[in-house]
Amino acid sequence: MTDKRSKDTTHFGYQTVDRDDKQKRVADVFQSVAGKYDLMNDLMSMGVHRLWKRFTIEMSAARSGQKILDIAGGTGDLTAKFSTIVGSCGQVVLADISDAMLAVGRNKLMDAGICGNVDYVQADAECLPFPDNTFDCITIAFGLRNVTDKDNALRSMNRVLKPGGRLLILEFSKINNPMLSKLYDAYSFMALPVMGKLIAGDAESYRYLAESIRMHPDQDTLEQMMKSAGFVQTDYHNMTGGIVALHKGIKP
Repeated sequence: MTDKRSKDTTHFGYQTVDRDDKQKRVADVFQSVAGKYDLMNDLMSMGVHRLWKRFTIEMSAARSGQKILDIAGGTGDLTAKFSTIVGSCGQVVLADISDAMLAVGRNKLMDAGICGNVDYVQADAECLPFPDNTFDCITIAFGLRNVTDKDNALRSMNRVLKPGGRLLILEFSKINNPMLSKLYDAYSFMALPVMGKLIAGDAESYRYLAESIRMHPDQDTLEQMMKSAGFVQTDYHNMTGGIVALHKGIKP
């Protein structure tokens, strides 16, 4: 009986829900926050998310003519940078499971004049709708923790990467400093829901955000999951005391 429950249920923040129900709940969260997503990112991180993303771009080693997949690309911060790097001979695919986030990202990039080498695809990370060996680089920033079956998603990413291609996972992670951890917990569970209610009109989605971070695998566990999915030369870089980590892996 216990085994059956473990296969049929998963976590949605601190709640236990049916596996089939999680995707809809995550979609509802991003449907709610899409319009204020960029503003809330700046407020929640005090702008530091831009530095985390800049480091991700640097670690991607992206260059002209490459094909890059930005999974859970949301409002297109990484896609915009990659579009400039790969140029007219390259291609960037902004993929997101949320049609609301995808629409915000498309409008934002098109308003900025970024359109010639960017495609938009509504896609589930667990079953990416692309042929094998398609992309030189895949990024997923602050999206993996929302995926129901992370192992399936990692295998799917490995499949669509070209041999020698790299995967970069930028995600909230585990802090190893007890004092910083206490301060971060207080901020996450007290300040974030209040900010979410005041700015986005939605406290519950930001309470889920805080809970989903705590349920996400720690740095070493995620690195092992990447190895099990077929990636080699895996490593990670902690940023801001481990609040965020950037994991890297290569498809052999």
